[in-house]
Amino acid sequence: MAKTESTGSTWRYRWAHRQNVRRVSTYRGAEAAWRRRDDELRRLRVLAADFQGSAAAGAGLALELAADEVVLWALPAAQLVEVRHTTVLPAPDLTVAPQTGPLRPRRPDGVRVTDAGMAVITSRRLVLLGGRGRREWAYGRITGLAHDPAAPVTLIQALDRRLTSGLLLPTDAAPDFRFKLTLAFADAIEQRAAVLAQLDELIAEHAQLKPFRPAVNTPAQARFTARVPGGRRTLAVAAAIALLVPAALIESDPSDPTGGAEVAAAATPAPTQSAPPTHSAAPALIRPSPVRVTPPPKATRSPRPSPSASQGPRCGAPENPLGYDYCGGTRIRKPAAEVCDWFDCVPQFWSGRGYLVQCRDGSVSLTGGRPNACAEHGGVRRTVAK
Repeated sequence: MAKTESTGSTWRYRWAHRQNVRRVSTYRGAEAAWRRRDDELRRLRVLAADFQGSAAAGAGLALELAADEVVLWALPAAQLVEVRHTTVLPAPDLTVAPQTGPLRPRRPDGVRVTDAGMAVITSRRLVLLGGRGRREWAYGRITGLAHDPAAPVTLIQALDRRLTSGLLLPTDAAPDFRFKLTLAFADAIEQRAAVLAQLDELIAEHAQLKPFRPAVNTPAQARFTARVPGGRRTLAVAAAIALLVPAALIESDPSDPTGGAEVAAAATPAPTQSAPPTHSAAPALIRPSPVRVTPPPKATRSPRPSPSASQGPRCGAPENPLGYDYCGGTRIRKPAAEVCDWFDCVPQFWSGRGYLVQCRDGSVSLTGGRPNACAEHGGVRRTVAK
């Protein structure tokens, strides 16, 4: 049997196993999120291509259809809402991007419910068959339309009404209603092809964001810092303390409690100038010359180490063969697969969509340039560059 090469260190194998498990878990979470959005985009593409109605779908409804009008969609549970204050809505557009966040079952402030009934989308208008009567919005008379991003409310402005009104729908039916209303409006202005082209572009852009399977860590890649609890962060804190304690002691500069130099200088008598000798005077005793005690010079304070000197050429970044640093330069949008071997990556690192940044807690994230980047790690501290 061939003898396999070994590093001879059990902790290295444990380190490699932990790293591989973490990487695979992060990759699987990012890949599952990517696949869910891809499936939703492709479902909308098929629906947009096959979306059509029929006159028979309106059978049994208290609604008279025109000769060329067909029913496209109907929902029995809808509420008519009106806005108390005057507002200006944006013009209707053909945006069909799927809902990214969940809708909350609430009614926005300033919106009141006035009726309830069945919502019907036809090829020419949107109709609510309510208990108090019928309310309809013809596509050719709609001047403004807005979908609330947080609540299942769609507001509509029309030329023949002073108050802004709309529909409040169940949260699970609101995304489908919004998409089909957009398709019906696109058909009314003969722009179905524009909706299909937009969905094709969204699918192509999303395909480029598919996460890559991470490389496998080997025991030989383990560094000695992996044996220290906390890893590089613990060593960095210890090094910072080792630098700050001497600097704090020098800054305090305690004086000598005995005051030896000052006392010696004060006790030394000042030298007196003797009178010149005369022949009649008795010979004077020879006195020893007083010795002046010179106080020793005070110790000069050592200058504090500058941050740039301690940070080195990487401006504080850990040593790595990738050439990544904090000194500024080209932003990194597609980091190397082994970036987490040299930097402390945040959880779900590979699901980020942006450039590489360092958070305030020392970890690195791939959410630079995105809203709420490093939101769970104290915010963005600086950009990782190359």
